[in-house]
Amino acid sequence: MNIDSIIGILKQSLMITSFVLIMMLIIEFINVMTHGEWEEKLKKSKLGQYLLGILLGATPGCLGAYTVVSLYAHGVVSFGALTGTMVATSGDEAFVMFSMFPAKATILTLILIVIGLVVAFTTDKLYKNQRSLLPEDIHDFEIHGHETPKVLDVKMVLSQLRGLSFERALLLFLLIGFLLLILSGSLGGFDKEWIKDTFIAGTAISILIVSVVSDHFLEEHLWKHVIKKHLVRIFAWTFGALFVVGLLNVYFDVNSWVQSNMIYVLFIAALIGLIPESGPHLVFVTLFASGVVPFPILLTSSIVQDGHGTLPLLAVTRKGWLILKLINFAWGLAIGGILLLT
Repeated sequence: MNIDSIIGILKQSLMITSFVLIMMLIIEFINVMTHGEWEEKLKKSKLGQYLLGILLGATPGCLGAYTVVSLYAHGVVSFGALTGTMVATSGDEAFVMFSMFPAKATILTLILIVIGLVVAFTTDKLYKNQRSLLPEDIHDFEIHGHETPKVLDVKMVLSQLRGLSFERALLLFLLIGFLLLILSGSLGGFDKEWIKDTFIAGTAISILIVSVVSDHFLEEHLWKHVIKKHLVRIFAWTFGALFVVGLLNVYFDVNSWVQSNMIYVLFIAALIGLIPESGPHLVFVTLFASGVVPFPILLTSSIVQDGHGTLPLLAVTRKGWLILKLINFAWGLAIGGILLLT
């Protein structure tokens, strides 16, 4: 693996980590502003959790999946909702599929949404001890009755900006620097323009939030909770996973091996789906598009794989990541096998 590959992995890790943290920051702000009312309503509605998560997961790319991981890390959505979300998530492959065979890609997405709902419901019914999956230092949103951010207090905002605390100054420096890197193209490589626009909008909103919230909210929620507890852990696990996958791709040609072992292709499709990476799964997209493999193979791959969607989950709970992948592996093999037989 050369230096350019490592730099590419660093950039990709930075993009994933930044988006997850931006979403966590925005979610934390909304939760405190609404006194947790939206969170409590969503917690009481399992169907609402399933629909929200699965629809976010079904959107092309991994941004929706990252958002649901952030919600799960705070106990807002259940493990079943998270599992169903990853069933519906196709990651970057969705862009390729909609460009190569849009009609069939639409049908596949609708099927994944239905399967995701079934998997989400079944997982929550059968897996009761879900709280044990989250470590003790990962907790629900904390709300104190007196701490709603005073975002309209102009005098307070101006006073805080004149006497910047270390935490506020560092957060503003990091967010503004990240925004400038995107705008300058230094962190380019976006597959679609709307993805770049999403990053820009999310970063801009985060800069506004960090600028106007009170010192108490910034220190207790954004700094101690979001940054200190999540930043290093998410980046380290994301970079580590991408680095290992990169090494495998250097010394092992996944695409050629799959094509030369088609007799085992169903099991291979499910097995490769365990890899938290978008690239290897594209082989099944291209094989299906060329008529080499049937639809059940593509469906199995799509059920098990989730692009980079579960990478941030590794930082939250390795046990949860493993159980989620095994559940979707079993569902993918079972559904694909049944369809092949019939």
